[in-house]
Amino acid sequence: MKIGTIDLGERPVMLAPMEDVTDITFRLMCKRFGADMVYTEFVSADALVRHVNRTREKLTVNEAERPVAIQLYGREAATVVEAARLCEAARPDVIDLNFGCPVRKVAGKGAGAGLLRNLPLMLDIARETAKAVHLPVTVKTRLGWDAGDRPIVELAERLQDCGIAALSIHGRTRAQMYAGEADWRLIGEVKNNPHMHIPVIGNGDITSAEKCAECFDRYGVDGVMIGRASIGRPWIFREVKHFLATAGPLPAESPAWYLDVLKRQVLQSVERLDERRGILHIRRHLAATPLFKGIPDFKPTRVALLRAETVGQLFDLLDRLHERLAVGN
Repeated sequence: MKIGTIDLGERPVMLAPMEDVTDITFRLMCKRFGADMVYTEFVSADALVRHVNRTREKLTVNEAERPVAIQLYGREAATVVEAARLCEAARPDVIDLNFGCPVRKVAGKGAGAGLLRNLPLMLDIARETAKAVHLPVTVKTRLGWDAGDRPIVELAERLQDCGIAALSIHGRTRAQMYAGEADWRLIGEVKNNPHMHIPVIGNGDITSAEKCAECFDRYGVDGVMIGRASIGRPWIFREVKHFLATAGPLPAESPAWYLDVLKRQVLQSVERLDERRGILHIRRHLAATPLFKGIPDFKPTRVALLRAETVGQLFDLLDRLHERLAVGN
């Protein structure tokens, strides 16, 4: 699969863009575990052109994470174009346009998935951005606004005509948010449309290596994105790549191995921010990790993990968990 001249090989697996998750340290970790391409947190075009420091910091790209895409969202073509030019100066490999974020503060203001209610504006933003920069411009969107409005098959063709280099589709509508099951049948319909010539990347409910392989085989997509299943589990890319290569599961590591990964995430988060903010940032990963699933009477420990305020407190709790995991809970 190629995005422009970027060759991602056969059946690439990508880290989906997620706000407050896909910062540079997490992207680098997922890359080391096998992610073929990574995406930044989404970047507000409005904030970027106003030179908001916190937003500009999201443009930082590390050579070790390539290929990497900076994802933009906005609701005015001129602003998105200006922001895309600023992104291009940061030297990513791809600029991705977010037409799929469902949260109210984005979609409710006409950006992200809100553009599914204004397709002419969505197409104008895609067309003008693709013309304005020299990097490949891609799009990530959803099936449609709600169950009665799912125009993705026709919309995909129209976006392709705007000059985008690839299309990623989350298999839900905006109304679904993240509830219910992702509908991969429509993603497959887009991919199998003979008028589509750009890569089609599927996203939604990829929680295991087996599910990833099934989506490649059943729906014929060019690539797959993994999002929420990577939170607290960056090693999922290692598992998926092994399964795709061998058709067999990767043998499990020791509990100490997985806990060491989480500890590294803690330390990297603290190093990037500071102890207080770094721990606040990493709590989402600790809360989501499947590593502690099934441990009896885990709730008090989970609460303690989420209330810990220092690296020492966190590591002490993780070491105690290692003892429980080592003896089978």
